[in-house]
Amino acid sequence: MWLRDLHTELEELDSAEAFMEWFGVDYDPHTVSVYRLHILKRFHDYIQAEAPPQEPEAALARAAALLRQAHDDFVGSDARTQAALRVYQQPPGGGQAAIPVAQIQRRRLH
Repeated sequence: MWLRDLHTELEELDSAEAFMEWFGVDYDPHTVSVYRLHILKRFHDYIQAEAPPQEPEAALARAAALLRQAHDDFVGSDARTQAALRVYQQPPGGGQAAIPVAQIQRRRLH
């Protein structure tokens, strides 16, 4: 029940800064302004990789720690190095991804 309530409350947050403030995480405004999507994606990935603690207080503390870790990943780093977003992730085996010419189509703008 509490997890559903938390999810509802977090849906109301409309920026990376709002997440940082809600969880009480100190952050570098410049880092967040540049890497906001990367930080939130990394936070999501960290949350998904763990089973949440059963106690609400422990779960909130763990989520705050994971958000802090996601932020800190980008302090002194860059998006390409961190590869949080899919656009920066290498295909299996490295190298470049190939897109067959037959799949390239012109899209009409409405």
